Amino acid sequence: MQHAIPIDQLKNSLGPQVNGMAKAVEACVHCGFCLPTCPTYQVLGEEMDSPRGRIVLMKSVLERELNIDEAIPFIDRCLGCQACVTACPSGVQYGELLMPFRAYARNQTRFSTVERFRQNLINSTFPDPGRFRRAVSLGISARPFRRLLPAGLREMINFLPARRLPVSPLPEFTPAQGVRRARVALLAGCVQQALDPEINWATLRVLAINGVDVIIPPSQVCCGAILMHTGEIEQAQELAQKNFSAFSIEVDAILTNAAGCGSGLHEYRQLFQVLEQEQQAEVISDKAVDVSRFLDQLGLVYAPELPQPMRVAYHDACHLAHAQGITDSPRRLLSAITNLTLIEIEESSMCCGSAGTYNLEQPEIAKELGRRKAEHILASGAEAVAMGNIGCMVQIRAQLSALGKLLPVFHTIQILDIAFSRT
Repeated sequence: MQHAIPIDQLKNSLGPQVNGMAKAVEACVHCGFCLPTCPTYQVLGEEMDSPRGRIVLMKSVLERELNIDEAIPFIDRCLGCQACVTACPSGVQYGELLMPFRAYARNQTRFSTVERFRQNLINSTFPDPGRFRRAVSLGISARPFRRLLPAGLREMINFLPARRLPVSPLPEFTPAQGVRRARVALLAGCVQQALDPEINWATLRVLAINGVDVIIPPSQVCCGAILMHTGEIEQAQELAQKNFSAFSIEVDAILTNAAGCGSGLHEYRQLFQVLEQEQQAEVISDKAVDVSRFLDQLGLVYAPELPQPMRVAYHDACHLAHAQGITDSPRRLLSAITNLTLIEIEESSMCCGSAGTYNLEQPEIAKELGRRKAEHILASGAEAVAMGNIGCMVQIRAQLSALGKLLPVFHTIQILDIAFSRT
């Protein structure tokens, strides 16, 4: 089925992504394989809250057959988890349609004062580690007064750590221990540095033990993933260009330890149409690799050991499993740890409801997905749960807590760090 999107008419308003949008629309044959994998369709049961339904809506808006205000509520409820891409037999690149459509919609939609304030707050604080840390501290101080705050701000406070976490500056260089096997750069992340700074330190220790030199370029900035997913393409481009310079160093790989950030670096390919910028984006995207895949391919120097036996469940972060296609590497690393029994959970690859800032923007759907995920983890009989994304960790901790369960939630690299420290 071919769809007649007026490409020439839309290029001025949609920019370089318009051709990818047209291809994504044309590839969809409405077969329905995406339906059982779509979190919002599973929760809401509405055709327009499924990938193929949203494609129809976006096509209708782009062809001027539907008012954008009629489509936006359904598009906004999309998590952007990319599970539909994994399931699609026709190879529909749904992300290449969703991201630029949201950018287009931001210029066409009127937002309420509260919505605009919340979005401006997110866009100005999340991509800046220092500013975000200050916002976290302020939120922790405001926790006793949360009932007096607007609903949107209350949701933000619910995901903050119980106390202020000490933050030490990360070293620009961490040398390999023993024989050097590789040299990498590390994307330090933004939100993660404030909500769980220990993840980066664990990453440095594990990489060093396994013979890897690690450089943390001091001029790096936010990868721009949150901005891309909310349609702030121009801001994301500005950040990407700064990272072109920051990571223009001779390394074997650019490592990420947050699934959303890794996906963001790979999405740089979609941001630019000027040849030089396209080439720079390709270099970053080609070198970007999640730390779990890197270590799996490099091979651990020896089998680490936990101090005591532990049953650990693994949750697939969407932007690791679907956007980057990484599912086996974290499981192999965890399975290599002595005294660790890896537990699979039901619907492991179904989104937990975090999805960047989704749990702040669509709290009710996010809570339902998070509760569903937490119940599957508890039903598995695991004593802890591991994953590769800070957003998932925050969401799942909150939902386990809401169920009255204090099951430990770890990043995969943190469990490796515990095991290597033991040996």
